[in-house]
Amino acid sequence: MFTLCVVLIILACVVLAFVVLIQNSKGGGLASNFASSNQIMGVRKTTDVLEKTTWGLGAFIMVLCFVCAFLSKAEVKSERQDNQAQTEQTQSAGDNQTETQE
Repeated sequence: MFTLCVVLIILACVVLAFVVLIQNSKGGGLASNFASSNQIMGVRKTTDVLEKTTWGLGAFIMVLCFVCAFLSKAEVKSERQDNQAQTEQTQSAGDNQTETQE
């Protein structure tokens, strides 16, 4: 689950970078290359869609980061419990071996 979350974060970051690059900046940006989409939807509509997409992807990435933090915390806790149980088993096995040798 943690790996899936990390992959989704990476994909969302790549899409976010692309969306930010195609937005019309003060210097023109890469949005000038996508003039046909501006003619279909209008300049204002394209800007609104790109801005909402940027904010949505940013929120999505933030939520996924929180989910990953909680998942990693749970995995570390379960790993510690597994290591502790394994240590107890090896100690009890060692105690049994010393009892049989005596």
